[in-house]
Order: sequence, then C-alpha cells, then structure tokens
Amino acid sequence: MSIFSELSGDEKTVTINIAGRFDFSTHQEFMQAYKAFPRGEMHFVVDLADAEYLDSSAMGMLLQLREHSTSQADSVVLMNGNEAVRDVLRIANFGKLFTIHGGGY
Repeated sequence: MSIFSELSGDEKTVTINIAGRFDFSTHQEFMQAYKAFPRGEMHFVVDLADAEYLDSSAMGMLLQLREHSTSQADSVVLMNGNEAVRDVLRIANFGKLFTIHGGGY
C-alpha cells in the first residue's frame, strides 16, 4: 500500500503518508485514507517525504481533502515534498491554499 493514515493521540489530526507516485492510480487509496474520518472535524497533514511524483489529479485530490477537512485556514498541511513535488506545488500556487512545510517552500 502506498498511502496510509494515522490518527494523532489527541484524535484531532490525521497524518496521511504517501509513498511512490501520487497520481490517479492512488485515488481510491487516498480517498479511503481521509473519508474514514468525519467531514469538517479533522485537521490533516499530508507527508510527501516518500512521494516521488505528483500530477494534476493528485492536486485535485488535495483540493477534495481540503473540502473534507475543518474550515480553519491551516486545516491541511503539506510537508516534506522533494524538489519535483515542490516545483509542481509552487507552479500551481498551492501555497495560497495550503500550509506547506519543509523542503524550502
């Protein structure tokens, strides 16, 4: 499995780890990783440390995750992307939609 989620000890944040390619082939896995948690109640951290690649369908999935999360500004944090992933996020101006940490964003 290339995507798995983990609930924090305080049960307010879900960390979703992505390994390998983050593209349409991971759509079902990604949806299952966050839809198991109540809509509008959770904060999410997407750890991209092991993601090799991200495409436009992955960006769409991240936007869907944002809609599923709490309404707070920092409800979804993207972190630890490699240079290729950071470039895609930067070009798409995702820094305006998400909190992004790590890797020189």
